[in-house]
Amino acid sequence: MSRLGIREEDLVEKFVAGSGPGGQKINKTASRVYLRHEPTGLEIQCQAERSQSLNRLIARERLCERLETERLAKKAAKARERARERYRKRRRSAAEKAKMIESKRRRSETKKRRGRVSGDG
Repeated sequence: MSRLGIREEDLVEKFVAGSGPGGQKINKTASRVYLRHEPTGLEIQCQAERSQSLNRLIARERLCERLETERLAKKAAKARERARERYRKRRRSAAEKAKMIESKRRRSETKKRRGRVSGDG
């Protein structure tokens, strides 16, 4: 958590009665952990284990994983954007320029050949 810059003060933690199979035990005990990271608004719920303390640990691990995944995705998106911008701004090679000019010349010739159809017929 410290590596990702997550502070304990930024977390809102609630304990809720679980749901699903388990009968009376799960309905009576508040072993489900609800964890919210205030700065990002990320919410994690964990009911993997019967123990509240284990669920607290698992919830924190899941929060760290999700935050790290989001940060890596943002970093990759920025890198993609930089690469796209670099590609867009690059200069054309001599061969690319020659090919482009040739295609423009051909298109121009095609358009020049168009004209009125003579009405001799």
